[in-house]
Amino acid sequence: MQWQRVWVGLVCAWATGFAMAAQPAPMVLQQVGPHTFYVQGLAALGSTDNQNFISNAGFVVAATGVVVIDALGSPALAKRLIAEIKAITDKPITHVIVTHYHADHIYGLQAFKEVGAAIVGQERAREYMYSDTARLRLQASRTDLAPWIDGTTRIVAPDQWLTSSTTMELAGTTFQVDVVGPAHTPEDLAVWVPSERVLFSGDLIFNGRLPFVGKANSSHWIEALEHLLQYPAAAVVPGHGGASANPSSDIALVRDYLVYLRTTMGEAAANFEPFESAYEAVDWSAFASVPMFKFANRMNAYNTYLLMEQEGLKGIQ
Repeated sequence: MQWQRVWVGLVCAWATGFAMAAQPAPMVLQQVGPHTFYVQGLAALGSTDNQNFISNAGFVVAATGVVVIDALGSPALAKRLIAEIKAITDKPITHVIVTHYHADHIYGLQAFKEVGAAIVGQERAREYMYSDTARLRLQASRTDLAPWIDGTTRIVAPDQWLTSSTTMELAGTTFQVDVVGPAHTPEDLAVWVPSERVLFSGDLIFNGRLPFVGKANSSHWIEALEHLLQYPAAAVVPGHGGASANPSSDIALVRDYLVYLRTTMGEAAANFEPFESAYEAVDWSAFASVPMFKFANRMNAYNTYLLMEQEGLKGIQ
């Protein structure tokens, strides 16, 4: 009987722990403008525990409908966001503007299509959408992020492809949609809502954590950040991290990091120094305390090293 009580206690403890681990990460609406809200993803890697809730998404409750910016990292998350929107307005969701086609921003698009929203994206996203990289990423996510990403999850193409910066009247509100790529991705868009004085920067800004550089055009990324500073924004909603009420300071962190990567890795590439020894020789102390440093910095440095090699080769051709 004592053994049975111990066994039952262990099972109950395991079940309680599993239930707690299975609880989805909280999704809390934060208001940043008179009619503008966003939800903030976690400063973590996508996992089954958080439903891939690692990026931000926002929306504007306009005169005749709701315009959403980015779609989150799984259909389940998108459905939760739709429920949050319906809790504050009965206006239909008319559009989703996609800042870029990275998985944590687009895997929720199909849920918005199901409620009748039109998708707006930049035409350079075609290259990624139909690439082996996108196909293999989705294939891996169906295992790594199951059950939130499964065989029914698909990459949704835009209904409207933008080729240049444009002013759009959506649901009775003016949106300035700027083509700011190639930067973080080839197809980066930034969305300025003048009536709200809110700027959605996509992943040009990672607030409070290191950015994911990937195969970015960091030179143009730095120029794009300078462009974003021109907007008289009361709030900037980044792709990751909390909304910024002090854009110049928060943009400066990303800009300075990118400049440092290009300077240090550029010198190493120009001197034909192997990456490993170059990386170990760099003083990273200015950024080592920033969240995600241990995960992202070496990868960012390596990708920048390769980029600076390519730029150097172009310079001598």
